[in-house]
Amino acid sequence: MTPILELRDVEAGYGPFRALFGVSLAVEAAEAVALVGANGAGKTTLARVASGLVAPSAGTVLVDGEEIGSGRPSAWRFVRAGVAHAPEGRSVFASLTVEENLALSFHRAFGRAGLAGALDRAYELFPRLGERRTQVAGTLSGGEQRMLSLARVLVESPRLLIADELSLGLAPMIVDQVFETLGRIRAAGTALLIVEQQVGHALELCDRAAVMEHGLITWQGPSNEAGAVLESRLFETGAAR
Repeated sequence: MTPILELRDVEAGYGPFRALFGVSLAVEAAEAVALVGANGAGKTTLARVASGLVAPSAGTVLVDGEEIGSGRPSAWRFVRAGVAHAPEGRSVFASLTVEENLALSFHRAFGRAGLAGALDRAYELFPRLGERRTQVAGTLSGGEQRMLSLARVLVESPRLLIADELSLGLAPMIVDQVFETLGRIRAAGTALLIVEQQVGHALELCDRAAVMEHGLITWQGPSNEAGAVLESRLFETGAAR
């Protein structure tokens, strides 16, 4: 089958700084892949290239076998193809309520007729948001803001979700809830590319893992083997020091 997303020999960077060096990676339909590695390994750059936020300087990015990731950044083409990106951080409008944040996104995607159903779906995915629907988003906890930014993406049922560092700065209980939600949308058919520095939840959720080091993918294989690979890499690094 044709992968829903494929990167072939991709290079990318920011100005003179190169972050990716000939990276190749594929995600099949309904598959979950964990992209793991140390901070600064190039994981976030790969996620941005894979969703059209950063254009590769060389190589090819394909969605459903069609090249759409060359030239200028073209995130709208990825969105239209069903690829969604949940970036690291808390992408919310701090002065609006929870429901106003959601309605702003959903009105564009579903129109007035579909707005109520989309809101219900968001509160089903994240019941805590339903409890705080009238609360100003800037006063939510960090974990609640992360849920809000995720809900705005997940309700549209993307074919592929690229999730970047979901656990960053969150309490363990909130991380559990977020990954439980990802498990549900994966069971419903959404493919996942999970970019994580904290690997436990990601490896448990995913079928396959890819290890990044210094802008390269140095290993790919079953997720249940990735933990041992990462431990050996850390041991080798420590020994080298």
